[in-house]
Amino acid sequence: MTEHSKDKTGLRGASILKPSRRQLLALGASAGFLTWLGPQRGWIDAAHAATPPAKPTGQAIVGLSQEPTVFHPLLVHIEVDEAVYFNLFSALWRVDPKGAFQPDLVAEIPTVENGGISADGLNWRIKLKDNVKWHDGTPFTADDVKFNIELIQNPKFIAGRRAGHELVRDIKIVSPTELTWRMEKAYAPYPAILSWTFLVPKHILEKEADLNKPAFTTSPVGTGPFKWVERVPGDHITLAAHDGYHGDGPYLERLIVKYIPDMTVLYTQFQTGDIDYIGLQGITPDHYEEAKGLADRAVMPVPQPFIENIAVNVGLPVFKDKAVREALYYGMDKKSVIEQIYYGLPSETESFLPKQSWAFNPDLPKHEFDPEKAKKILDEAGWALGSDGVRAKDGVRLEFVNSTTAGNHVREQAQQLLQQNWADIGAKMTINNLPPAVMWGDFWMQSKFESAMVGIGFMIGPDPDATDFFSSRSIGAKGGSGQNTTQFENPEVDGLLAEGAKTVDLEKRKAAYRKMQEVTRAELPYLPIFQYAMVSGVKAKLEGFTPNVNVQENCWNANTWYWAT
Repeated sequence: MTEHSKDKTGLRGASILKPSRRQLLALGASAGFLTWLGPQRGWIDAAHAATPPAKPTGQAIVGLSQEPTVFHPLLVHIEVDEAVYFNLFSALWRVDPKGAFQPDLVAEIPTVENGGISADGLNWRIKLKDNVKWHDGTPFTADDVKFNIELIQNPKFIAGRRAGHELVRDIKIVSPTELTWRMEKAYAPYPAILSWTFLVPKHILEKEADLNKPAFTTSPVGTGPFKWVERVPGDHITLAAHDGYHGDGPYLERLIVKYIPDMTVLYTQFQTGDIDYIGLQGITPDHYEEAKGLADRAVMPVPQPFIENIAVNVGLPVFKDKAVREALYYGMDKKSVIEQIYYGLPSETESFLPKQSWAFNPDLPKHEFDPEKAKKILDEAGWALGSDGVRAKDGVRLEFVNSTTAGNHVREQAQQLLQQNWADIGAKMTINNLPPAVMWGDFWMQSKFESAMVGIGFMIGPDPDATDFFSSRSIGAKGGSGQNTTQFENPEVDGLLAEGAKTVDLEKRKAAYRKMQEVTRAELPYLPIFQYAMVSGVKAKLEGFTPNVNVQENCWNANTWYWAT
């Protein structure tokens, strides 16, 4: 959610904690900070893009295959909701395509160099911009920042993420535009966490009777470039330009987020011009070759941090045995999934981190498709083959349900291939796909699924911390705060997560996260398949669109989109 022009403080890519962000944030460097100017001019430096309009003009329609449903950004939510958050709300700072932080609500990025953060990382001073207002005209102040952090810390609030925030102590209001706090201990991922912490208004939320089901979500108010107009459930959300926005733009009068669950229909509407940008999962690989030839369209593979996995609920008897997880992984024909179903666009992986991450471990054991080895593992672990072709052990059948978003025909093909793969080794998988709002609601968040085909961005912006997904304290079904929906518990991983977060020494952090990848690769709470290469599609005249591997959805900078004339 970065402005294209140089920010007003002049601090482009400023470091928050030593070592420099340039060293730490290699992720996303390959994406560049470029703007697409259509088939004739291609990608150019944003500073040389055409001039945006003097006032908001026109509208852009964003097409998504999943429906945003959670409109309080501090509650538990999934990636698709952030397509709305980036435009409705603001964070203290943002992360750009190169992994550098840019001011949003702050006047300057706090750093060790400028005195905003003490050398030991414990004492913070935040200076906010003057004259920022909520969409209802109420001034945004340091009290709002304090309220948000304390709300996240409130044990009665179902926070989407407490990691980092729970370490903040002694928040003091210095003035309406300045506050300080102390960290209980240094926590290296916290700057990245704050770049994804969209703030909500104290003056509205403090009056709510139910923190977890506030009336606020029916008509949310933010400080972002667009303000709420309406939501038609199952169809679309309309946002309108906020003329009092504190940053660049917005240059569009309206931003419409349209929900089309059938990805073939979504692509058809992009063909016909009803959709201006296909986001989240993009154009399905089977349509890529055709899409590249569409007139007045810019279609390109865009690197993403998401990893496609089979998530297994290790809290269930069938998946508690590590031998089952190992056998399923050996029995998975990954190569055919990638080459035959995804047309070779994504890249095979063994890690939960994308290859662009500075903490990525390239030395993990390479996957082998070896059904005979899978059978041997199960035989030796006591999973005996029954007369019906399904194995069992101690009264537990090797039988489970796999679920994902209904209407995603490419994933459905992958499920069918894996269903046959696993039947061949004596594991019975039943497919039961659900509408997005059901699939990724409590069914996913509260670990009610058995197994799931899911794409996850495990990082926090450019930071490799994955506490939300692997910490034993992040299991929502057991009262934790986070998205450890596989219910994976491993003391060594807990220790490595703590070790990677407590220091800003790059090499020490890298060692901790590389070791952690070895453990998760061995334990397999997720069976990793590939890293996404999303096929993005935009109309050629929609200027300002900039892919960003460090965010969850490429609507992150819609405030700078506009139509070329």
